[in-house]
Amino acid sequence: MNSISLVAFTRTGCRLARLLAERLAEREAYAGAQFAAFGPARLAESQGVADYGNLQAWTKQRFAQDDALVFVGASGIAVRAIAPHVRDKFSDPAVVSVDESGAFAVPLLSGHVGGANELARAIAQATGGQAAVSTATDVNALFAVDEWAARRGYAIVERSVAKDISAALLEGRPVGFRSDFALDWQAPPGIVEGDAAIGFCVSLDDTAQPFERTLHLVPRICTVGAGCRRDTDPAVFERVLAEALARAHVSAHAVRVLASIDVKAAEPAILKAAQAHGWETRFYSAEQLKAVPGSFAGSAFVERTVGVDNVCERAAVAHGGTLIAGKYAEDGVTVAIGCDYDRVIPNE
Repeated sequence: MNSISLVAFTRTGCRLARLLAERLAEREAYAGAQFAAFGPARLAESQGVADYGNLQAWTKQRFAQDDALVFVGASGIAVRAIAPHVRDKFSDPAVVSVDESGAFAVPLLSGHVGGANELARAIAQATGGQAAVSTATDVNALFAVDEWAARRGYAIVERSVAKDISAALLEGRPVGFRSDFALDWQAPPGIVEGDAAIGFCVSLDDTAQPFERTLHLVPRICTVGAGCRRDTDPAVFERVLAEALARAHVSAHAVRVLASIDVKAAEPAILKAAQAHGWETRFYSAEQLKAVPGSFAGSAFVERTVGVDNVCERAAVAHGGTLIAGKYAEDGVTVAIGCDYDRVIPNE
């Protein structure tokens, strides 16, 4: 989580909000996160919190921009405040309600994927209270595939299958597991590494079907390096990009970064593709790309034009990783793919 906002409504609640912000910031799970505590105008200055102003307006803004919201007060206040903004558990922030004595921390929204269950447990540990977790897999001490994937930063491709996997575990049916990577993980009860009617697969390829019904969990560990002619049609760029990914059996979900040379930093086709897929962009100078170690498919023409013999392959691994798909060129667009395998198993 990168940003967590806490809001309270009484003097006691404001004190707890401040305390929680301090204690949660000390936990490794929330290291680097930005915390902000809010309260009503009448208490803001005396309690050292920011004035939330209008609660509905505050909730609308924070719901859209924060990773988690903590309401210190009655759960009903939180429910009414967030109700107009709730969409689905894959996009909503974590929402936790905690009473002002800190006795009970209740995850209200995005318990697994958003991390509300984990946050509620952390709050309970900070206050000496209890986390009132109600999700079925947690209550029955079963594996939650969506929480596991979210904690590792994997993309969950078929969301309905994730729900059906939880249902299968609750009904005592086996759930299959396959991974293209060596994971430091002991399969929990109910998960079998073999044939099963339903299962989940950790892979860069979201077309593989090892089970009758497969949930693809895709590590976001790839960088696409790309180049193109000036003013390339965005539709052409997107088509060639899709072709390159398909040829390499790499899902678009596996890509974190779209990289190129700095002279392409304002190229509409590149920027539109990154925005459409939700990818980061990185742009390197010719000198930076020249300094990337490795053997690349060089072009004298490209070097005369932009100052470096290859853009796409060098950009794909400029930030580290391994080149897994060399230059693919079509209609003035070049694409290469790099992969940082060290990110498959993040620090949990």
